[in-house]
Amino acid sequence: MQLVFFKYQGTGNDFVILDNRNNTIQLTQSDIAFLCHRRFGIGADGLMLLNSKEGYDFEMKYYNADGAEGSMCGNGGRCLTKFAHDAGIKKEKYIFIASDGPHDAIVTTSGWVKLKMIDVNSFTQLPLACTINTGSPHYVQQVKNLEEMDVVADGKKIRYSSEYKEKGINVNFVEKEEDGQLFVRTYERGVEDETYSCGTGVTAAALIMSLNNNNPYHTVKIRTKGGNLAVEFERTGTESFQNIWLCGPAELVFKGTINVNGNSKA
Repeated sequence: MQLVFFKYQGTGNDFVILDNRNNTIQLTQSDIAFLCHRRFGIGADGLMLLNSKEGYDFEMKYYNADGAEGSMCGNGGRCLTKFAHDAGIKKEKYIFIASDGPHDAIVTTSGWVKLKMIDVNSFTQLPLACTINTGSPHYVQQVKNLEEMDVVADGKKIRYSSEYKEKGINVNFVEKEEDGQLFVRTYERGVEDETYSCGTGVTAAALIMSLNNNNPYHTVKIRTKGGNLAVEFERTGTESFQNIWLCGPAELVFKGTINVNGNSKA
C-alpha cells in the first residue's frame, strides 16, 4: 500500500500525518511503528490520522511511535490543526474531537496555533513531585541544573518504577529560569525517549509551577529543546484550572509517498 504522507513539527515534536477523511487507510501497529521509525521509516514521535467526524471539523486519531494508540498529544493537536488548515479546512476557530474529548483551536496570523486543553480539576502531591492529567498523565518534578541532567536515564527510572510501569507516565523535569520562564524537558512514554518538546507536558509543568502564585490568570513562557511555547490558563480553585491554551508554532517539514507493504522492520 502506497501512502501520501505529511510530516509536521511543533517545537521539534514531529509527526507523520495522513489524510483519512475518505476512511480508506488501514494500518497495523507494526505499520505505524515502521512509519515512525527513524532508520527504516519516515521518523516521528507519533502518527496522526485526520478523520471526518459528524458535528466536528475533524477527528484526531493519535498513535505513539511504538504503534500503539496514544492518549492526547498537545503538540500533535496543534500540528493536526495546522495540517487541516493547509489542507483547505479554513475556520476562524476549529472544533475537533480527540481521545480526551472536544478541543477548540485557532491558527493565528503569526503562524502560531493555539489549542484549548481539557479542564484540570485535581493533581496529586508527592514527596518530590506532583502528578497531573492534562489529557495524558504527567509526573512533574522541579530540579536545578536541568541542562546537565540525564533525562533519559532519570525519566526511565520513574516511568518504569513499580507504580507506573504497567500504564506508563510521562516524566517532566522543570527549572524556573531567572526571567521567570520555565525550562522543561520530558521523557515520553510510547516514544520511550526524551522528545524535543511535549505539549501536554509543558502544560502540566505550567499548572504545577503556578501553585505558589495567587494570581488567577497566567501566561507562562516555556523553553524546550525544540523551541518556545506559551501556556495560558485561569486558576479557578486550589486544584482546578480552566481556559487552558497551549500556544506555539506548527510547521510542515515535508511531504512524500511511502510503501508500507512488507517493510515493517520496526
